[in-house]
Amino acid sequence: MDINMQNMMDILYGYLPKVVGAILILIFGFWIIGILSKYIRKGIGRSGIDDTLAKFLTSLLTTTMKIMLLLSVASKFGVNTTSFIAILGALTVGIGMALNGSVGHLASGVMLMIFKPFKVGDLVTIGGGNTGTVEEISAFNTSLRTLDNKKIIIANNNVTGNTITNISGQGTVGVELTFGIGYNDSIDKARKIILEVGESCPHILKDPAQGVVVAELADSSVNLATRPFCNSEHYWDVYFFMQEHVKKAFDAQGISIPFPQMDVHQN
Repeated sequence: MDINMQNMMDILYGYLPKVVGAILILIFGFWIIGILSKYIRKGIGRSGIDDTLAKFLTSLLTTTMKIMLLLSVASKFGVNTTSFIAILGALTVGIGMALNGSVGHLASGVMLMIFKPFKVGDLVTIGGGNTGTVEEISAFNTSLRTLDNKKIIIANNNVTGNTITNISGQGTVGVELTFGIGYNDSIDKARKIILEVGESCPHILKDPAQGVVVAELADSSVNLATRPFCNSEHYWDVYFFMQEHVKKAFDAQGISIPFPQMDVHQN
């Protein structure tokens, strides 16, 4: 009994310095990692990277440093860290394969945050034809608010895998409009009316100047195209203003707007 007790005491005294050393290393290591994380976060933030991506990268680097610290402490007790790393690597690969879709969305989210094809507040068409104002860009998906106040959540893979049209990304935007008039109506008169309506719109910019051209001689109408420019946030204001007031002005000035008709003949 005394021999066993002596052996236990010898083992305890032998491991006590290692345990104390490991605890001190952990305390000091986590403290250092905490300080480094703050500097890393500030450094990434100053580089202009999106805040969501900056948080993700900081978290990734911090977690990596903590794992390295724990492996270093484990090696003090004779743990075979090589085998542990191999197991951890295999586990990571397995999780990556199981979450293949999610990893793809994450990778796409990182690309969006780095290359910034659009930002929060931009009017865009993304994800195969969804148009709206960007409300949020997260690591896995992008949220849009549509004109009728619906919220659309699009997986980032679908965003980067389709054409991205940033309607408002340049600060100013041209509003594409087409108005059809009858073949018996005056092109010059219709052009003058469209330009006058444009001048009355408070959101249309003077430079570049608005123009009106004959875009097409269609089956039942002469189509006049115009592209007034405005600040990005007033895109829909200009669009609806022009649609309504050009129609009213055409009616008041006797300009017809053709529409499809069907004639039925009875024998």
